[in-house]
Amino acid sequence: FTVTSSSAVSARNVASVIVAVVEGRGLARGEVGMASIDLKNPEVILSQFADNTTYAKVITKLKILTPLEIIMSNTACDGGSTTKLFSLITEHFKNVTFTTVQRKYFSETKGLEYIEQLCASGFSTVFMEVQSKYYCLAAAAALLKYVEFIQNSVYAPKSLKVRFQGSEKTAMIDSSSAQNLELAINNRDSRNGHTLFGVLNYTKTPGGSRRLRSNILEPLIDAETINMRLDCVQELLQDEELFFGLQAVISKFLDTEQLLSVLVQIPKQDTIKTAESKITNLIYLKHTLELVEPLKAALRSCNTPLLKAYYNSLEDTRFGIILEKITTVINDDARYTKGCLSMRTQKCYAVKPNINEFLDIARRTYTEIVDDIAGMITQLAEKYSLPMKTSFSSARGFFIQMSADCSTLPNSQLPSEFTKITKMKNTYSFTSPDLIKMNERCQESLREIYHMTYLIVCKLLNEIYEHIHCLYKLSDVVSMLDMLLSFAHACTLSDYVRPEFTDTLAIKQGWHPILEKIAVEKPVPNNTYLTEGNNFVIITGPNMSGKSTYLKQIALCQIMAQIGSYVPAEYCSFRIAEQIFTRIGMDDDIETNASTFMKEMKEVTYIIQNANDKSLIIIDELGRGTSAEEGIGICYAVCEFLLNLKAFTLFATHFLELCHLDALYPNVENYHFEVQHVRSSAGKREKIAYTYTLSKGYTEEKNYGLKAAEVSSLPSLVILDAKEITNSIAKRILRRQESTPEMMKQRAVYHLAMRLVQTARNSRLDPDSLRIYLKGLKKRYEASCPA
Repeated sequence: FTVTSSSAVSARNVASVIVAVVEGRGLARGEVGMASIDLKNPEVILSQFADNTTYAKVITKLKILTPLEIIMSNTACDGGSTTKLFSLITEHFKNVTFTTVQRKYFSETKGLEYIEQLCASGFSTVFMEVQSKYYCLAAAAALLKYVEFIQNSVYAPKSLKVRFQGSEKTAMIDSSSAQNLELAINNRDSRNGHTLFGVLNYTKTPGGSRRLRSNILEPLIDAETINMRLDCVQELLQDEELFFGLQAVISKFLDTEQLLSVLVQIPKQDTIKTAESKITNLIYLKHTLELVEPLKAALRSCNTPLLKAYYNSLEDTRFGIILEKITTVINDDARYTKGCLSMRTQKCYAVKPNINEFLDIARRTYTEIVDDIAGMITQLAEKYSLPMKTSFSSARGFFIQMSADCSTLPNSQLPSEFTKITKMKNTYSFTSPDLIKMNERCQESLREIYHMTYLIVCKLLNEIYEHIHCLYKLSDVVSMLDMLLSFAHACTLSDYVRPEFTDTLAIKQGWHPILEKIAVEKPVPNNTYLTEGNNFVIITGPNMSGKSTYLKQIALCQIMAQIGSYVPAEYCSFRIAEQIFTRIGMDDDIETNASTFMKEMKEVTYIIQNANDKSLIIIDELGRGTSAEEGIGICYAVCEFLLNLKAFTLFATHFLELCHLDALYPNVENYHFEVQHVRSSAGKREKIAYTYTLSKGYTEEKNYGLKAAEVSSLPSLVILDAKEITNSIAKRILRRQESTPEMMKQRAVYHLAMRLVQTARNSRLDPDSLRIYLKGLKKRYEASCPA
């Protein structure tokens, strides 16, 4: 994960979260408190949990939040020695701003005071949850103090949503697993939509998109909640009128969370910019509240408990109270519109007439100036007999625009009184000194209007703050409905099925959801079956046979089921996974100075330290970063450790020695991907045709390292020749004591030759041609490696 992952998912989701992290000292080391606030969403999330020495939970939570800035105590990094937590966070978040503040600001008593002062009355139950959570309160104190003094964001009393979020209500997916599975970001191109988020994202609002992303990265583990969501998706699929009615209303909502964030902030200085922003957001709030009734009407006929609960929450009388307060001051026809000039007009005339006499006078003056500008441009058009028209942009104000060919102008240029001339194709944009002066008068008049409107709006907002809790509920309802509609939409585009939750992982004819989006044809479906008595599956097969795709497919289907979505299969049953681990890929990491082997070992250590009986573990080709002997040994040890757990494990490997584990352990099953040998029309050459079909037992194909076009086994007649040649090369290499680049090359060829010997049994190649090739190889290495 990069720390700008949210912006990669969507241009509108730029990182805007500030997080404060504090760790206990002495005996309390490992107890971590976190507090975060999104500058675009007035919600404070508090967390406190015990973590192990790898700090996996802290890193995972931070990766999901994608912070803009992280605040820590100066004692974590001062005095020349840094704490392990500080070192790990700085290592994982290289592009994030780090700020250290004095330890005294991490005060739990101050944190509780802040929460009592700022928490909206509807969320006051959070006090009971956090009173004894000293570390998250300390983090909250430092965060809110920092936001107030450095970010200049002061929140109105009793206006924030505060909630405590433990780490036990959602499944944990570590950041490397999220990256391997391409949950939110495509590994090849971060702007590409070929991710699980891209497959399911048909949301209409920014809030719905954010909720979908956070759900994919933190799936639910409560079967009852998941089934309630699935009931909603089922009803939306069965009732077209409900689906299209809801979608039509939801698509009209703006970013409710960001709107709330601006409304509850009290600016430190009253500038024209803040005045304009407050007026705009009050119009947006009116627009949002006017959509409550249409949303209720769309939900009126619903049957599922969750949709009924959302309908009941929309019956809150406070929506009507706030809208009534707004309509006493704001014009009924003031609404959100597209276009800077029309929105500017809406802001000017937002407040009803006869509320403020001076405001009415200022508006009349503004109207007269705008009329004068239009009249002046009309006169100029008549004077020069040119097709001029009035245009407006937020940067230039009013200016003149004209579509005309250069040849139609006198002397092929505009009259000298026009300035700031720009031309794009046949369209001229320009202004005049008189128009610039009138624009200045217009701006001055506008500033007066905004200032007087702002005073009225602030008075109105102070009356609204006591009812603000219902707007948080509305924001939750809209984002949740948007996500459920998105799940239903995705189902209509493919044959997804509703998952069941049992103690078995059973998928009948399941396929990879992202591959389906990319591929021209539908992917080949396969079955999966794991139970407590059969919880370890070893998968073998040649390169390119589909092992990695199959493993990722199972993890993606598990995540889709646990967020409440339908799954790409004919039938599926899942056991709730509390953690999802993956070890996929063969990359090294230059930044952290980790070789391929080191990276493999780090990932496996993390799995071994954190896995439990309710985990889903996906391991793809472990031990490839070292010698075959060491690789097999490591794989064997890891398998034996994981076999003692009841976790569901899928292990893909090229080491056929591991397939004999089924003789020792009754809970091991062997599966392989089938391939077919196809002889060319001439009959001399053989190719492999991949079926991408999973079958029971282990593969008998041994030609993993060679390309499909070149794959064929050695003839039995040349087994002795091949052994003799490779042994000869081996002896010559081993006589050389020093390790040189040339020797490394020779070792590589020796290992290749051994591979050829391994694949000797089933060959149909012409023996003579192969014998000639091997003898040529022998001569070359005798020349380069004298006795």
